[in-house]
Amino acid sequence: MLRISWVRDELLLACALVVENGWRELRQNNHRVHELSDVLRSLPLHGDAATDPRFRSPNSVSRKTTDIATAHPDYPGGATKGGRPTRQIVADFLAHEEEMLAAAAALRQGIGSGALHLVPAQEDEADDNGGSAREGRLLARWALHRERDRGLRNRKIRQALARNQPLACEVCAFDFGRAYGPLGAGYIEVHHRLPLHISGPRETRLEDLAFLCSNCHRMCHRSHGGETWRTPEDLRAELTAPARRP
Repeated sequence: MLRISWVRDELLLACALVVENGWRELRQNNHRVHELSDVLRSLPLHGDAATDPRFRSPNSVSRKTTDIATAHPDYPGGATKGGRPTRQIVADFLAHEEEMLAAAAALRQGIGSGALHLVPAQEDEADDNGGSAREGRLLARWALHRERDRGLRNRKIRQALARNQPLACEVCAFDFGRAYGPLGAGYIEVHHRLPLHISGPRETRLEDLAFLCSNCHRMCHRSHGGETWRTPEDLRAELTAPARRP
């Protein structure tokens, strides 16, 4: 079979396994390696690759845990050739262990419930270089899919109108109705105030949603500078940062 590179979601789950094992590799006969092999083969990422029994086999999963463990800066021996994405996931876990473990847990919950397998690929789920969010492409896909739920957005809009709140972007104050007249009346997009890997895949409350214009919504999800999720407050701070002023 053709060699298929490990993507962010797969590395996230494998690295979480290594971290939980005290940053030690796991051998091929370990039951957790076999369980992860089954999970990786089920992910909606590589088409029909899982029909080949060699794809993400327990042996290949074990080798990847070795790549991860030996990429740790405190590993006493030489590192194996795991590649730049492997080194990056290790660096991210070292810098944000709690957040990364939470992302792995949210991803596993989505897989276990079957929810992630029902979500189609979403526009803009990858960055301009083909990469994916810190929490992995599948969680980004799930988040975007939830935010595009018309029923959820409509409920949020009805709540705001009932409270006489403006339908304006919480970052830049853009108002579709004011800009486009009847065409834009009642229109606004919504964004989760916290990403799935922090909030967990819980049922969305209307208080969890923020109103954003289309441009600010895209910027909140855009991968840049090592960050891939921004709250409205984060984005507003970037807009008013001293470096942006003339």
